[in-house]
Amino acid sequence: MTEQQGRLIVVSGPSGVGKGTLLQKLCDRHGSRLRMSVSATTRSPRPHEVHGREYWFCTRAEFEQRRELGDFLEWAEYAGNFYGTPRSTVLDWIGRGEQVLLEIELQGARQVAQTYPAAYRIFIAPPSLGVLEQRLRQRLTESEAAIAQRVAIAREELSAAAEFDCVIVNDDLERALGELERAVFESGCLC
Repeated sequence: MTEQQGRLIVVSGPSGVGKGTLLQKLCDRHGSRLRMSVSATTRSPRPHEVHGREYWFCTRAEFEQRRELGDFLEWAEYAGNFYGTPRSTVLDWIGRGEQVLLEIELQGARQVAQTYPAAYRIFIAPPSLGVLEQRLRQRLTESEAAIAQRVAIAREELSAAAEFDCVIVNDDLERALGELERAVFESGCLC
């Protein structure tokens, strides 16, 4: 792969597995070489989140209108909220030779596999469902019911890991980050 080739790199995995943390550390180390796609969502912002930085927050009606117009590369409903990737921005960056990171859930990753098969797809897995549940609890952002729902969804998502080009188990942050760097910059995975 040359520097001039743009590429879409999809990173997926269960909620709470550490996708965001890994990608933030990757961008901290290599930010000038990467573009992080910002998704649109109908969910409410968490206290630390800023419109346009973590997500483009919009109403359900706004999202549905944009979806009908074909404005999303992919979209999914997850835990009662819509999430989608603005198509034109991502394709423009790829066309300019940018390496674009897209952090999305399984439904969206499957859509991208259909609509943009050249995407390189990476799945981040937890060491176990028990560890994942503990991480979700440590967030202190969701109810018991929401945690139980996310764990149930994670169980299903883990069975889809083989659909991806690369699977990285996030059991040690530095090791997982090293594997992610190799997967992103060397287009390979040692998993």
